[in-house]
Amino acid sequence: MKKVLPYLVLGLSLGIASPAAAECYADYKAKKDNPLRLHYGVVKLPDNACSSRRDAADAVSSRIGGDGWILLNVLSVFDQSGLPERKESAGQYYLRY
Repeated sequence: MKKVLPYLVLGLSLGIASPAAAECYADYKAKKDNPLRLHYGVVKLPDNACSSRRDAADAVSSRIGGDGWILLNVLSVFDQSGLPERKESAGQYYLRY
């Protein structure tokens, strides 16, 4: 038992001390009516919204909705490596929300 205990403690501590999740982002399209306005944006997502476009859509919709924007769709969910190629296209809506 004395030989097994250190390995058991090590195994438990490794399971608890997992690395932090990588940051994730989504790009999306949104609109406002009267008059019609459209925008393309990029937003940083909370960890719990990174697993699917549907989860991302819930997070994005609640953020942009505060300013009266209606989410049309989430185009993709991606990591930091996808940010540079989207920055120019998103313009003022790059990481705004």
